[in-house]
Amino acid sequence: MFARSRLFISFGLLVASASAAAADGQHFWSGNWYLSVGAAGFSAPKFEGGKHNRLQWQPLISVGRQGPGPRFSSRNDNPSFALIESDAFRFGIVGKFVRSRDSSDGRELIGLKKVKWGLEAGGFAEVYPTDWLRARVEVRQGIRAHSGLVADAAVDAFTDITPELRLSGGPRMTVATNDYFNTYYGVNAREAAASGLSQYSPGGGVKSVGVGGALTWKASENWTTSTFVEYTRLTGPAADSSLVRERGDRNQLLIGMSASYKFNFTAN
Repeated sequence: MFARSRLFISFGLLVASASAAAADGQHFWSGNWYLSVGAAGFSAPKFEGGKHNRLQWQPLISVGRQGPGPRFSSRNDNPSFALIESDAFRFGIVGKFVRSRDSSDGRELIGLKKVKWGLEAGGFAEVYPTDWLRARVEVRQGIRAHSGLVADAAVDAFTDITPELRLSGGPRMTVATNDYFNTYYGVNAREAAASGLSQYSPGGGVKSVGVGGALTWKASENWTTSTFVEYTRLTGPAADSSLVRERGDRNQLLIGMSASYKFNFTAN
């Protein structure tokens, strides 16, 4: 389900960008493209705000146009498609698949309402102020899982230790509206009675700050592998939630590895 949903998002972003096709009369799909497929395995909290980790996996599926585009990409980037692109700037549309959450993800969630799976859709912007630094912002509207707005911001510095080996890392921050926090961190009166947690009604604000890094090895022209680590500290409405204070942990650590293969093709 997760893999099919990510692929569906990527495909949908491409279709939605048809109106921004090149004005030279060609089809919007004409040109050189790539399809990258892979997977990541990692240890991370069972649910956002939880204190117990478990081994998890995530499919990595992306499709895009080749050319003089960005010099850096991160596993944190959600599937996106650039509508405006230059060597120093990219702007376009972005989507994210949101997993469901229920008591099967941890006993700490017993008594809380189930969160449905859903999507987040919106836009992104990237800036390259230098040839070794990238800043990226995504703003997404929740669909089905929640009805809030979520904004992710990240800055990554990167350097090539060798032509095949790249080290990267930098700070991260996430901001969200109260509709998002109510879904994942709120505890109403009925849930408080059923779960034993204190009642909590959050507002909007900064959800988390953190830092991440990766060591990426380009094993061949098409194969890429990576080891990565992400530390996140929950803040504001997330940190104040009774779910986090009474049963969870403000400190979230993710460590993992990934591998992907890129197929190159031309469409006319």
